[in-house]
Amino acid sequence: MTTFDDREKGFERKFALDAEQEFKASARRNRMLGEWAAGLMGLESTEEYVRAVVKSDFEMPGDEDVLRKVFGDLKGSGLDTTEGEVRMKMDELLAQAREQIKTGG
Repeated sequence: MTTFDDREKGFERKFALDAEQEFKASARRNRMLGEWAAGLMGLESTEEYVRAVVKSDFEMPGDEDVLRKVFGDLKGSGLDTTEGEVRMKMDELLAQAREQIKTGG
């Protein structure tokens, strides 16, 4: 095997690891977002809502399905929030989730 082949395999492993970590961070972010939103709405069944938020991420690629669910639920519960505020919270929580995964937390 050549040095080029070794480097290629190394890049493939790194890409796979990065993709796995990003998936885990996104799932962790969705759980934290569900907990945050459930707290704002005063839900007693937080865990059930968190599962619904995580499940909503599988509807279509990207974060729009999660944003739509959480924003819609917050609006539906009478909270005065904007889509931009939910997006900012998603970004903040994704950064936290990435850091937690990086540090093994």
